[in-house]
Order: sequence, then structure tokens, then C-alpha cells
Amino acid sequence: MKSEKVKLGLIGLGTVGTGVVKVLKDYDNIEIKKIAVKNINKKRDIENLAPSILTTDPFEIVNDPEIDIVVEVIGGTDPAFELLKTAINNKKHIVTANKELLAKKGQELFNLANEKNVTILYEAAIAGGIPIIMPIKTTLAGNKIHKIEAILNGTTNYILTKMEKDNVSYEEVLKEAQKLGYAETDPTGDVEGFDSAYKIATLATIALNQRVDINKIYKEGITKISANDMQFAKELGYKIKLIALAKLTDDNKADVRVHPMLVPQKDCLASINGVTNSVVLEGFPVGRVMFAGPGAGMFPTASSVLGDILAIVSGIGSDNLLPFMKCNHTKNAQQISIEQTTNRYYISITANNNPGVIGTIGKICGNHNINLASVLQKGIDKENTARIIIITEESIEENINNAIDELKNNSSIVKINNLIRVME
Repeated sequence: MKSEKVKLGLIGLGTVGTGVVKVLKDYDNIEIKKIAVKNINKKRDIENLAPSILTTDPFEIVNDPEIDIVVEVIGGTDPAFELLKTAINNKKHIVTANKELLAKKGQELFNLANEKNVTILYEAAIAGGIPIIMPIKTTLAGNKIHKIEAILNGTTNYILTKMEKDNVSYEEVLKEAQKLGYAETDPTGDVEGFDSAYKIATLATIALNQRVDINKIYKEGITKISANDMQFAKELGYKIKLIALAKLTDDNKADVRVHPMLVPQKDCLASINGVTNSVVLEGFPVGRVMFAGPGAGMFPTASSVLGDILAIVSGIGSDNLLPFMKCNHTKNAQQISIEQTTNRYYISITANNNPGVIGTIGKICGNHNINLASVLQKGIDKENTARIIIITEESIEENINNAIDELKNNSSIVKINNLIRVME
């Protein structure tokens, strides 16, 4: 290991970057040599920050021969991809919190890192302050993990928690979340499932030991969830959560997707509220283990970044630094489509208050090999229509979609309000 200070370059000085600078001040063996920012003159909440270490050109950092570690916390793929590729070619170790970059360009970066014998660490990219990648690579390395169920986005979990507790609409809670800073002005990346999809793509690749293609992950957000859905789910013994799911089928194919699910109230994920994140892994021989904690924020995310930095610092100078953290996946996952998946389903239907309408619904479902597990009717409104909630037994999604199409064309059915998958 080097006896002199390890020199670090930081790309990005937003919320996470600021947290990284603040936590690194207590480490005398690490020197932040350069920080790339958009605006050098911006006032920053960092004591004794020397203006001389700031630059608006991040390529100064990745091309600086004295810098050992490049920490990237700007997000997105452009210019992050070219910056990290240049840094790796210059044989610098990488710490990144960039989930989108890893999901879209991870394979190329990891292959290049192996070629150049440098390490990429990315604990902060998956679940903020929750340690998950290092445990999978070390303590759980002897396990064959076959399922991941996770809440990986604090914004959507906050919105759904508030909708359930206060019995209010999605639109109302979103406005509140934006005021509190939990949701962006444009919340699309969170509420439509993109953020969770980026994270589960990398997490599934590591845990299932197969390369998962982000472009083949089914994504569905929370914008269609209503206050009524939350209340009906509660009556039936469930909570609604945005779940990032990855599991191996019996024939070793990968089922990877992000969408809302009815989670049984007794399940540990049902207790994850507010902006908290959680990852549940199932495997052999460990069984079922749960990780939970803050999934975002300045210091939780900086905690994961710092852990990665210190891991690299502890081994700098080694001919083969942190070999267990290298990416050695050679197999591309054979991912199944959402139509091929098997689930239980919650279906909310508005129907005319005609005699035999529930029987009609049951018959149509039966036509498509779908058995009903429970039926709940919620009164009659002034239009003489009834809200009918059904929970199905396990069915193939393609069959469910065909049944929904037939229901929509039936004269007794006014509207299919929602279709939500139910956790096993």
C-alpha cells in the first residue's frame, strides 16, 4: 500500500458530492485533489473549500496522472460514460453512484476495467446508504440467490405510504412530495419506474449471476394507483408498493420487472414506509434475508461512497485489487417477457348493477383459465353501477390480458379501473 496520501478526483458537487467532501475531511490519508463543478462561483455549504481545487473541466480529473481514484456523482450517461472510460484507460479506480450509467453501459465499463486491471465500486448506485453489493459479493457469496424483491425508490414509497395513511389522491401527494423535496419538478424517472429499473438491472446481474438487459425490463409506475385502490387493498389484507422484482424461473430464465404490487400486510416489505428502501434476497443456503435503510440523501449515500473509497484505499498498490468485486459475468440472461410471467392479480371493475354480473365476470375469467380467489363488491352508486374487486389465483399474464379484453367488450362492464399484480 502507498505510504503517501491517496489522491482523489471528484466529479460532481451536488447533494451527494457535498456529502462526500464533508465525510472525507476526517481522513488524513486521502486528499481531494480536484473537484469538477458546473459553476465555480456558486456558494457552497462546505467549510474551508479551497477554490483552487475546483474546475469546470472534468477531463482534467480523469487525465491527471497523480489522481488514483475518480469518484463520479453527476448521474446520467453523458458525459459520465466518456469520463469514466477515459479514467479507466488511464488506469484509475472508479467509485460511482450512477445507476443509469451502470444499467446502460456497465458491461462495457466493467470489461474495460478488467482489461486495465482497475476496480469499479458502486454501492451507492443501488440503494443509497444500504449496503447490498458488498454483502452479496462477500458474506453471501456462497449462496445461489434465486429471488430479489425490493423497494428501491424513496419518492414512490413516500407517495404510496401517504396515499394509504391519509386516503388522498396520487396527484395531491405528488404536489406535497415536490414541495418537501422528495420528488423532482419532473418526477417521471421516479414515478414511472425508470429509477427502480436501473437499480434492479445491476442488482439482478450481480445477485443472479447473469447479465440483465435494461431494455428487456418491464416498467410500470404508480400514476394509475388511486386512493380507492389503496383502501380496497387494505381491506383485503395488503399494502400497495412499487416493487423491483428479479427471480429465476424453474428453467433458469430471468424474470426481471418493476411495477406496483399488492404486498401482504404480514410481509416484511409491507412495513417499509416513507422514503425508506429495502431489499429482500432469497437463496440457498441462507433462506430469506432483508436489508433496509435510507435509500437516498446526502449522508446515507455519502456513507456508501466513502465505504467504496476506503475499500480501494486499503488495497492500492496491490497487483490484483479487490478481485472478488470484479465483474466476471459471461452469460447473458434469457429474460422472459411480462406476458410470460405468472402472478396473482387484483382487478378493479366498475359494472352495471345487473343480476348475474359477478357470474359473468367469473365466466369470462374461466374462459381464459383464470380462477377467482376472492370477490369484493363495494356498494351501488347513483349511476346504478357497482365497484367489484377480484383477486385471482395464479394465472399467466397473457391469459389475464385476454380476459381483460373480453371484459372491456362486455355490455355489463362499464370500466376496468385497474389491474395490479399480487405478491406471492
